[in-house]
Amino acid sequence: MRFNPETKTYKLFTALNAGEKVSASVASKRFGIKNISADVSRIRQAGFAVYANSRVAGNGVKVTEYRIGKPSRKLVAAGYKAIALGLV
Repeated sequence: MRFNPETKTYKLFTALNAGEKVSASVASKRFGIKNISADVSRIRQAGFAVYANSRVAGNGVKVTEYRIGKPSRKLVAAGYKAIALGLV
């Protein structure tokens, strides 16, 4: 699946695919995304392994950063199992 280059999802995907870690505040400021989890879900539905890593920032606020990574063997196995069961 390809994303329309005019969409916010495409802009987020491009940043993630370039190796950037993107948080909700960064997505809001750079791309105008209000609900980053919805756009991340679209990217995941397109078959990309997007990981969410939580950390505590210097001011004590919990921040979730998203990045694209290599899927684990366990994740790939779950996908094949879903296909074998006819869930996909």
